[in-house]
Amino acid sequence: MPHSSLASPSATRAVLAAHGLQPKKSLSQHFLIDDNIVGKILELARIQPGDAVLEVGPGIGTLTVALCPVAGHVIALERDRALLPALEDATASCANLTIVMGDAVAVSPDRLLTPLGPPVALVANLPYSVAATVVLRFFESIPSLSSATVMVQSEVADRMAASPGGKEYGAYTVKLRLRARPAGRFQVARGCFVPPPRVDSAVLRLERVVDGVPPELARAASLVATAAFSQRRKTLRNSLLASARWQKTLLDEALEVAGIDGGRRAETLSIEEYVRLARELQLGGVRGD
Repeated sequence: MPHSSLASPSATRAVLAAHGLQPKKSLSQHFLIDDNIVGKILELARIQPGDAVLEVGPGIGTLTVALCPVAGHVIALERDRALLPALEDATASCANLTIVMGDAVAVSPDRLLTPLGPPVALVANLPYSVAATVVLRFFESIPSLSSATVMVQSEVADRMAASPGGKEYGAYTVKLRLRARPAGRFQVARGCFVPPPRVDSAVLRLERVVDGVPPELARAASLVATAAFSQRRKTLRNSLLASARWQKTLLDEALEVAGIDGGRRAETLSIEEYVRLARELQLGGVRGD
């Protein structure tokens, strides 16, 4: 029994032809045609019967028709209105589905509510051009979101899961890891899509950090990371000073109290060190008032 009746080359091409559709490069449209990959996504996502699930970029419904039988409710967010007739046809029997037209980069979380409440899981074959932005944005703006299982470009998955010290580790990594941690991954061949992308792909599961950093401190640590990586070849101290966000005296005091050598590079600091430095910079600002 297939997970998705649409996850084959013949079925996908038939749907596209029936609706006069062509994949749009401008929207990073690559339709999944491998049912084995659909099954592996469901396995990694671990959706429960009562879960409210958010899918971004459902396309013609290939993953959607596999999600609906295992979820409590699915809300599918699609930007391309031309795909709507095909999506509605494919999901006509899905009583627990809500389709919302909108851009994941800009949509208000208030539009993503289901009869079961806000989504607790994001499961999606994301448009690669906005994948990193969308994942971080939803972890920031949807507090109920406990996990994300997403198809992304392999290089983006590397950034999401990177450890300190590597070239993939950067400001984005810090911002995401303040809110979520990697919890599983598998690679996907280019031939599993129509049309095949010119980049390698991976499915990555991220889980929200339980008892994580308070939102205000997370935002402060994100600002520190952005400034620290803005001039990656400079030392941490010089990069932070160059941002002009903090006075020299305040910065030096915060580095000392946090126990961080300002001569280090941004990529060597752990998430915990960014949080510690941000906390001291906040406290220093209070003390200096």
